[in-house]
Amino acid sequence: METYYKSGEFNEGRQKMVWMPRNVNLILNLTSGTLGFNVENVFCLPGVPSILKSMLGGLKNKISGGETILSHTISLRTVESEIAKSLSNVQNDNLDVEIGSYPFFQVVKLGVSIVIRSEDQNKIDLCSSQIMNFIIKKK
Repeated sequence: METYYKSGEFNEGRQKMVWMPRNVNLILNLTSGTLGFNVENVFCLPGVPSILKSMLGGLKNKISGGETILSHTISLRTVESEIAKSLSNVQNDNLDVEIGSYPFFQVVKLGVSIVIRSEDQNKIDLCSSQIMNFIIKKK
């Protein structure tokens, strides 16, 4: 990194930013001096979108993808406490599906978004149906 910066630019702050854990593989960046690294299957990359994008091309042979994760969101005008028990029941009946609830607060609107994630669309559809059933019963 010292050779990347002009004389006097590799200051104390920049020196701290290049500290790396032991036994990492460095991910070089030709766009800026920012480095990334990986340890086994964990990749640490910069958060600035343009810098991140410039580094991704060099990782094509290092990152292997898995199955595509599908998702479906149901947004409701209610509070989590009103649906928590019923939502827990759906989750307990479908342990291989991820179900999350995320409250939202907008001007004069209060609600919860329920996100269902799985590799299998049929499982998402089943959970969605179960959730809609308990919502309809609550009305």
